[in-house]
Amino acid sequence: MSIVLECEALPLRKDESGAIRIGNSRVLLELVIRAFQDGASPESIVQRYTSLSLSEVYTTIGYYLRHQQEIDSYLNHREQLAESVRQRLSTVQTDLSLIRSRLLAQQES
Repeated sequence: MSIVLECEALPLRKDESGAIRIGNSRVLLELVIRAFQDGASPESIVQRYTSLSLSEVYTTIGYYLRHQQEIDSYLNHREQLAESVRQRLSTVQTDLSLIRSRLLAQQES
């Protein structure tokens, strides 16, 4: 019996927006890494994201462990993008509590 030692491709791909997704799924890299950082096992991550295979999750976590600095930098960048989107939305959206109170007042009358 012989074992074939070969390099396998990472199950990571960038989508059109620049986000890194795992395999052929829409699951974002940051979701899997944050779950792992929060103590989730690869098996529980696969249960949470059923479109992922166990080998994809293990390979992704292994890549993260070997390239923590780069992945952490990517995660920080993604958090900054998300925060800027939240700020833009909060300035564009009207205060929903005012709308809610007006609707409740109309409903009571």
